[in-house]
Amino acid sequence: MREERDPGLQPERTRLAWRRTTLACTVAAVLAAKTALAGGPSVTRVVMCAVCAALWLGFLAVAQSRIRALAAPRPAALTPRTAGAAALCTVALAVCAAALVL
Repeated sequence: MREERDPGLQPERTRLAWRRTTLACTVAAVLAAKTALAGGPSVTRVVMCAVCAALWLGFLAVAQSRIRALAAPRPAALTPRTAGAAALCTVALAVCAAALVL
């Protein structure tokens, strides 16, 4: 006889972690855009701002799909593809934001 796994509050904590990470990415994207356009718009700065916005939207899509998946009674495990996409968007957004600051 196999017992049913009780996930407890783990899905809720994970959902909240995705929300916090999304908020952090939003702040990084907004600060990158503010920095890019503060010294007057140039082609390079506008392109970097657009790249940051695209990366933020990519992360937002990944995070929202994962948050929806966690709402299920028995959430599916995080796939390597989803984890890789989230990590790639996060690291690339940090690199773009750092490039705008320097």
